[in-house]
Amino acid sequence: MFRNQYDTDVTVWSPEGRLLQVEYAMESVKQGSACVGLRSNTHSVLGALKRSVSELSSHQKKLLEIDNHIGVGIAGLTADARSIAKWMRNECLNHKYVYGTAIPTGRLVTDLADKHQRTTQTYVRRPYGVGLLVASVDKNGPHLYQTCPSGNIYEYYASAIGARSQSGKTYLEKHYESFPDASRDDCIMHALRALLGCISGDTELTKENGSIAVVGIGENFTLIEGDELQPYLDRLELEGGNAANEDEDDEDEEGKDEEAEAMETQ
Repeated sequence: MFRNQYDTDVTVWSPEGRLLQVEYAMESVKQGSACVGLRSNTHSVLGALKRSVSELSSHQKKLLEIDNHIGVGIAGLTADARSIAKWMRNECLNHKYVYGTAIPTGRLVTDLADKHQRTTQTYVRRPYGVGLLVASVDKNGPHLYQTCPSGNIYEYYASAIGARSQSGKTYLEKHYESFPDASRDDCIMHALRALLGCISGDTELTKENGSIAVVGIGENFTLIEGDELQPYLDRLELEGGNAANEDEDDEDEEGKDEEAEAMETQ
């Protein structure tokens, strides 16, 4: 992005009415690896692509547990996300200690948005360079929220953030009407299909770089990785093979129709 004299401090307005440092923080979210989320009437599901800095290193965690009923998926600066996750866990513990019940998700996310906003109004601090998808369940059912470094929060039926997330959003927009009645496994498969569109180049979705988290009515936060994720990936690969076979069959039928038309014209 082009630098100018108005982007040296987060509290300086540009003549166009923009806070450029906040926009730069939002740009860092777009550079992070993709994270998708969706919710049904019974479950809220997160999916994420994990990155490793080299073949010799482990993959970074992208899905974090906050409480039994809340989990987050991150895109952006992982260190900032760890700091926010620690604060959210403390808020959950404090609420449970004082009131004896789990914190309502809406209250926690609103407080988080206020925390984001304070950094955009104080020159001694920089904005958090991370976006969160917050999946939760409470007495009102499953929820999915998205936070932004600017301090905005949104509640979604389904969403995707991070690099190449537009492909995931396109898939979710096509199928979101079927999400409310989807089962737990169907939601997981939808999340994996959305993630598949966010992969770049020759990279494949594997049990090492894929991650799924589920929270639902009667089900605490559950992280699905490694060997537990493999059956869903096998099912996804089988679906891809069936789709390819159907395409080939369609092409064969079209070829036969064309041959028949050619014979008739002769």
